Amino acid sequence: MKSLTSLWNALADEMASRCCTSTTKDQKTVQGRVKDEGLSFLTITLPTFGKDFQFCLDQGLVSPKSFLSFRKTGSCLPSFLRGFTELVFDSGTGILLDDPDIEAIYAVRQLILTFSKMLLPCTPERERKAMSEYIQCDKEVDYVDSCTPNSAYAEFRRVAQHLFGDLFACVDRDIYTGNIVPRHGPGATAERLSSNGKFLTRYWTDRLESVFHVGDFLYPNSRFVSDCYDDVDFLEPGSEMPSRVISVPKTQKAPRIIAIEPSTVQYVQQGILESITQHTRSSFLNGFIGSDTQEPNQLLAQKGSSDGSLATLDLSEASDRVSAKLVLELLARHHLTRDAVFACRSERASVPGHGVISLSKFASMGSALCFPVEAMVFLTIVFMAVEKEQGCRFSRKEDFLPFLGQVRVYGDDIIVPTEYVHTVVDLLELFGARVGRHKSFWIGKFRESCGKEYYSGHDVSIVKVRNLFPSHRQQVAEVTSLVSLRNQFYEHGCWKTAAWLDVHIRKIFKYFPNVEPTSSALGRVSFLGYVSEKEHEYLHSPLVKAYVDTSVSPRDPLDGPGAMLKFFLKRGSDPTFDGKHLERAGRPRTRRIKARWVSPF
Repeated sequence: MKSLTSLWNALADEMASRCCTSTTKDQKTVQGRVKDEGLSFLTITLPTFGKDFQFCLDQGLVSPKSFLSFRKTGSCLPSFLRGFTELVFDSGTGILLDDPDIEAIYAVRQLILTFSKMLLPCTPERERKAMSEYIQCDKEVDYVDSCTPNSAYAEFRRVAQHLFGDLFACVDRDIYTGNIVPRHGPGATAERLSSNGKFLTRYWTDRLESVFHVGDFLYPNSRFVSDCYDDVDFLEPGSEMPSRVISVPKTQKAPRIIAIEPSTVQYVQQGILESITQHTRSSFLNGFIGSDTQEPNQLLAQKGSSDGSLATLDLSEASDRVSAKLVLELLARHHLTRDAVFACRSERASVPGHGVISLSKFASMGSALCFPVEAMVFLTIVFMAVEKEQGCRFSRKEDFLPFLGQVRVYGDDIIVPTEYVHTVVDLLELFGARVGRHKSFWIGKFRESCGKEYYSGHDVSIVKVRNLFPSHRQQVAEVTSLVSLRNQFYEHGCWKTAAWLDVHIRKIFKYFPNVEPTSSALGRVSFLGYVSEKEHEYLHSPLVKAYVDTSVSPRDPLDGPGAMLKFFLKRGSDPTFDGKHLERAGRPRTRRIKARWVSPF
């Protein structure tokens, strides 16, 4: 914890010099409150200050209900970091200055939110609370379904057909012609199978068999089907394995709740996802939704911050609040796609402390179809709001095209024209979504989307600490995170803070040379370029002595029909990159850092 407060002090000194102010008292405040409150002051209390600061930026004034955890003396601004906030808000009235200091805005956000996303375990009480909220959320989804008028669902179905009718027709054709090619994802499964063990699965469900014949999915060719078909265990709906709900680190305030799907379910989901993605890329929808890159959303957020024309919306518990009923309406006119999507949907989930429950939500985070389906649902609702505002119905594809570059959805990050934002929010909440008001912006000049933040067109995105600082080189995750942190600060122009981290890293590393960002070495990124210590004996290319993060996949032998199935499921014509993938596979269980001669680029 001492190293984290020391980092904050180094960062505060650098921000103060850039804004011509002082942080001496601020550093004493942080030191005292960390001593009294512990690490939670950095990871929970300070980020709350940050949320209030961003909300006040958007509203254009300091609300009396903001910054309640910090003392205010002689001003409506908190005493903490006042040297910076006075460059943004009037200290007497709290009104946003006509020309606020962009550097001060960046400085406040960097100092306040540096530790907001640390991957730390929560207390057992917070874990239990998160699981209870998962259950409560599903009950609320069911309640919203029962309260939403049928007319709203009818309008949703109509707009969805205009938007996605051609896309789902293509997916229907892929299903009918047998062009859905399944694949196993890299993650865990509810059965806890190994990476290669997924190809030996010998169970199927009656729901899947109603759409996808087991012989086309679990076996490499028809000969093996006739030999092994009797070995397959067909599960009725009541006997299916539920998804396994777990928590993973997100922030110290609350964990992230995800669901690990059974292998056969995930296997088919990945094939349907590939079909949806391919057909989306080749249609006009690629301008409205996407899963390949976040950059379009980020550029639109910058535009919105510059001219105020676009709003950025963020949804809380987005995936958990999309109901199965709403997805049924989305796919209502395309029975093959509907049946396929719901055949590979987990209908039940095993929740720690609550047993197995039936799900009203379509899918939790962890399902391969969760991300694209929620994006389609939200895009449909956005255009329902646009229609309502314009007072006319869209009846053809061309009606949507004028909104390219104005409307875009990436998962739960939504960009809409500011003039429609209130109707969009109302309709989203009508269908059960929960708009995060402190993370949605449309009034002022602050915008946030897909990990990028802007004020008046200026990038004010910050660097965040992810892990505790390591004390020795064997803490591989912490060491690699620390090197990444140092390089991110350097690339953001925080060179004094990067130099402070250099000193800390050299206490752990004997070798820490300048390298390019593309190098496999754990080294220093520098605008001055890389160093060369010697040449390769045969290639005559430059080499440097540096530490490298090394790992080996666990032993996981695969042969026979499973190995042949893995070959036939490979995408593309190029050879498999890993020649030993039938001997070793999966995520490494151990990682080590070793010193080697490596390329600096």
